[in-house]
Amino acid sequence: MSVRVRRVYESPEPEDGVRVLVDRLWPRGLSKDAARVDEWPKAMTPSTELRRWYHAGEGSYEEFAGRYEAELAAPEAAELLDHVRELARKGPLTLLTAAKAPGESHAAVLARLLD
Repeated sequence: MSVRVRRVYESPEPEDGVRVLVDRLWPRGLSKDAARVDEWPKAMTPSTELRRWYHAGEGSYEEFAGRYEAELAAPEAAELLDHVRELARKGPLTLLTAAKAPGESHAAVLARLLD
């Protein structure tokens, strides 16, 4: 499987394959045409509460990752995760996020779970 993480603000590339937005909120200042998003599984994104907790600096990335993985065990999120995993099995997949540090974001957690 080929799963990569990129910022949604970067220009699409042919090797992106299926482009999946993994943020709960649409990225500011970006049109849907420019983003070229193929899927947007909102129920698979971190909850608003978890996102706020992490961005407030109240915990470590490791703790955030553990809490997020627990959220992904919920039925709807797990079903979407399985769907995205199936997309990754079929060809290249790019997880898109507006996070300034994608390597320490929920997108990195997803990429690890999908590989």
